[in-house]
Amino acid sequence: MINVFNSNQLSSQSTSELKAELLKRVKGRDTDSLSTKVQYYKNILTPYIEELTQRNPYPIVVEQIPIVLGVWTPLWSTIPFHDTLPGRNREQSYQIFHDDSYYANIARYTPGQNTFWQKLSAKLPAIDLMVMQKYAVRDNKWYIQNVGIEQAFRNREVPLSIEDAESWFSSVVGNKFQSAQEELPQALDLQLDRKTVKKLEKTYLATPQLEHLYVDRDLRIVKTQREASQRPSYTIAIRRQ
Repeated sequence: MINVFNSNQLSSQSTSELKAELLKRVKGRDTDSLSTKVQYYKNILTPYIEELTQRNPYPIVVEQIPIVLGVWTPLWSTIPFHDTLPGRNREQSYQIFHDDSYYANIARYTPGQNTFWQKLSAKLPAIDLMVMQKYAVRDNKWYIQNVGIEQAFRNREVPLSIEDAESWFSSVVGNKFQSAQEELPQALDLQLDRKTVKKLEKTYLATPQLEHLYVDRDLRIVKTQREASQRPSYTIAIRRQ
């Protein structure tokens, strides 16, 4: 599927119009397969993102910090990690940036919710997963360091609210990461199957790269790369709080 755009047509649109069109084009498409999303980015989204990148109101990274503080939800992403576990609730997925140089990716997973075993799985707890990172700015680039992965088993009938996610994040930072950091442990102590833990460890031990192609107070278009040899991933996120 190829969509040919007239660059003059896009450049003549206002930034708000471009943002609205981009959000319209990704609405409901985050459940597509990863390969479908990669092609969709190449064939459909690229012209919009390239145009918005040229209009990025905060190209200087240090000036992006106060803009990103708060709570965001990824609407669409090609990051494979997001769906390491089955049953991610996209409305209960949050990226939270605090002003103490910590941020977290938090998501509620309810495996089995769309399968034949739905009634049985409804009695099982939800899995809340939090990937914690530290951020800094070096040479006008985001510097990211993974610092931990936490999990919690909770009642799936009680939604993971923004307030609950914030409280969990703040509690872990206060209890575990205020003292001087030691070297990261090479193995994760998680109550998940070994195959999933191995996938999480691979992400956890990497030094990710992060770049805001576009960022303002209500929209972020983020390019990330777990390692230099990996295909870049793209995420479109909107502010929740």
